[in-house]
Amino acid sequence: MTTRAITMLPYNREGEIDYASLDFDPDEARAEKPDAMKQHKEQAEVFSLLTARFTDFHARPDVFLDFDSFICYDQSDLNVRVSPDVYLVFGVDSLAIPERRLYLPWEAGKPPDWVLEIASPTTGREDVDRKPGIYASIGVPEYWRFDPSGGRYHGEPLYGGILTGGEYQPVELATGPDGILKGYSPVLGLSLAWDEGWPRFYDPSTGRYLETSQEVWAARHEAETRAAEAEAEVQRLREQLRRQQPG
Repeated sequence: MTTRAITMLPYNREGEIDYASLDFDPDEARAEKPDAMKQHKEQAEVFSLLTARFTDFHARPDVFLDFDSFICYDQSDLNVRVSPDVYLVFGVDSLAIPERRLYLPWEAGKPPDWVLEIASPTTGREDVDRKPGIYASIGVPEYWRFDPSGGRYHGEPLYGGILTGGEYQPVELATGPDGILKGYSPVLGLSLAWDEGWPRFYDPSTGRYLETSQEVWAARHEAETRAAEAEAEVQRLREQLRRQQPG
């Protein structure tokens, strides 16, 4: 997990939201993505890995991680919005951010630091043509795209952009000796990897990939199995000892 020190910005709530003025339901972000199920597995994997790495399983109050909620980027009109597949914000008071599926940068204190869009048939072109301009305009330092299909919807399997002079400059991508395509994210201190259509994160400081959710589950299952076997053995020995006691 990350150990970097972060100064937390105060959350400045500016009154209640007039929900009647919204032309969308904040609790139904996925309704705007008709084929969201096509992204679900990859999205869940990325969210799970970032949760473990950066939020200490949501225990850190200075890191906010979310998915499929709305970022409203026009303070005068909350209907002007964008809904990233996954986004991460450092240095904000995550405990003060209301659970309302709306992220308001002017209240939280800053825009997201890192945004990821995962390709789908209906959103692929928007991820390439429309969303980069939006994220650049609100000051998102890094914008990433991941296309499980290998480029059918984004035109390339993986893209990373670093905001420079108001525009995203592409991150250099390279295929390593393991045959996996990677690009380094300075914000995360990790490389996002495209591994046969599956998202992974590589830590250059250790030379290892972060454990996938399946690997974490397998390790936990093995540990639980060993604990159960050990407990059963203790109970067996106790019963054996009891039977050996006189009278």
